[in-house]
Amino acid sequence: MNLQASTQLTTQKPKILVARAIFPEALAKLEESFEVRSNQEDRIFTPQELQKELAQVDGALVAGSERIDASALANAKHLKVVANISVGYNNFDVPAMTAAGVMATNTPDVLTDSTADFGFALLMATARRITESEHWIRAGHWEKWSIVNNPLGMDLHHSTIGIIGMGRIGQGIAKRALGFGMKVIYHNRSHLSDVDEKACGATYVSKEELLRTADHVVLVLPYSAQSHHTIGAKEIALMKPTATLINIARGGIVDDVALAQALKTKQIFAAGLDVFEGEPTVHPDLLALSNVVLAPHIASATEKTRRAMVDLAIENVRAALAGKKPPSLINAEVLKDAM
Repeated sequence: MNLQASTQLTTQKPKILVARAIFPEALAKLEESFEVRSNQEDRIFTPQELQKELAQVDGALVAGSERIDASALANAKHLKVVANISVGYNNFDVPAMTAAGVMATNTPDVLTDSTADFGFALLMATARRITESEHWIRAGHWEKWSIVNNPLGMDLHHSTIGIIGMGRIGQGIAKRALGFGMKVIYHNRSHLSDVDEKACGATYVSKEELLRTADHVVLVLPYSAQSHHTIGAKEIALMKPTATLINIARGGIVDDVALAQALKTKQIFAAGLDVFEGEPTVHPDLLALSNVVLAPHIASATEKTRRAMVDLAIENVRAALAGKKPPSLINAEVLKDAM
């Protein structure tokens, strides 16, 4: 990999790795204060390449494709901060980063509305079979139109939406659902406050009740060892045969093999997926099905939001290397030794 080195090199400037391509204007902003090693060709590092790069820098901007663990940090003697350009950080081994004295940051808040918008768009596309209908019309089937022969979908209005994971994005989806006159139920590690429940028009239920009751199940929970395969064959068996399942959380929250089988046998009506186990690889059984809407992990992918995410990541790095607390620090316990 041929990394581009900043032309503004001075020994006094901290060294920064930008592990994935970012907007040129953002890169120029970094080069004002740092010696930058940038990967604008956007090829994903091998673990060995990442380890080598981290050994040469004081800070890094990464994406979900870079796994930051003890092995990656083994030779990173000068590294003080790694900024994820993402709200999720399951690519971070936070205990390993903390043990190494490396600050871990993410980019929350700035992507909440765009992600909630996309989650609801994916729900609508799935329930109303929009992508399947597009394929149907492109294949010349419109001439076969009849009252019962069109791709018939499921209503959103006055239906029940069940949201698993009721953080900022989950609450954003709930508020959008109210505009469709939907009944909102949710399951979370903890209850929302009475004020937040009222704002979302939401009622807390057990996961089992949610799966049995909801017409549309939306997953917005963070990935962890505990949330791995939150939805598997057992959980899908509880759902209505007319239900849809939407995953905008993380790959691994859903057992993709079990889901593909359930969709194939029409155990549930349809699914909309923005994330996958082992992405960018998608399970071939999912690719072969017509009752699943597939998107390439783009819930936050608007220009305004992605620029805001990069800007926040830069702000996190800049603060950390200036001896200040980054705006969205994940492992605050490193501050005791770092500052």
